[in-house]
Amino acid sequence: MAGEGAVRSSAGGRGAPRWRYVARALLWLALLAFTAPGSDGTALAAPGRGSAAPAPKLDVPYEPSAPEVVERMLTLADVRPGDVVYDLGCGDGRIVIAAAKRGARAVGVDLDPQRIREARANARAAGVEEKVELREGDLFETDLGPATVVMLYLWPEVNLRLRPKLLRELRPGTRVVSHAHDMGDWEPQRTAVVGRARVFLWIIPERAPR
Repeated sequence: MAGEGAVRSSAGGRGAPRWRYVARALLWLALLAFTAPGSDGTALAAPGRGSAAPAPKLDVPYEPSAPEVVERMLTLADVRPGDVVYDLGCGDGRIVIAAAKRGARAVGVDLDPQRIREARANARAAGVEEKVELREGDLFETDLGPATVVMLYLWPEVNLRLRPKLLRELRPGTRVVSHAHDMGDWEPQRTAVVGRARVFLWIIPERAPR
C-alpha cells in the first residue's frame, strides 16, 4: 500500500504543479504566436496589402531593339516632324525617344509599370519629355486613330491578333513597322535587313467603298 500511495502522490500531488506550469507555458506561447502579426489567416495577408501589386501578365517579354534597328525602323517609316508615332510595347522608350529627336510627337504604350517608369526617366534624361507621352496600358485597348506611324516589336501571334485593329482604326497611308515579325499573308511594302534582324513596313490601304 505504501508503494501504491507513493505512486499516487507522485502522479497527482507534487508532480502535478510541474506539468501545469509546462502546460500553461506552452499555452501562453501558443497564444503569443496566434496573436502576433502574420500568425492567422488575416494577418498573413497583411504584408501583401502594403506591397506592390502583382506584376501584370504580359503578352510579350521585354526585349529591346538594338539602336541600329531602331534607326532603320524610323528611316523605313520616313518619320519626320509632324508625324505621330505610336510604339506598342514601348519598353524603355528608346523608339519614342528617337522619334521625338526627329521632330515627331511620340506615344509609348506598355502594360508593365516598371518599363513605363524607365521610359519616362529616359525621356527626361534625353530632353524630349515634352514631345513624348508614355501610357501604362493594354495595347489592344489603345485608340490608334491619331497615329501616322505605328512601331511594333511583338510576337508573331500578337501581330496577327493586332492586325484587324490596325486595319480598322488607322487611317489610310499610316505606316506600320515591325521588327522581326510579319503579318501573315499581309504582304509588306518593304523589308529591310539590319545584321541578323529583319524590319517590315506596311502602309494602311485605302478602304474599299461601301
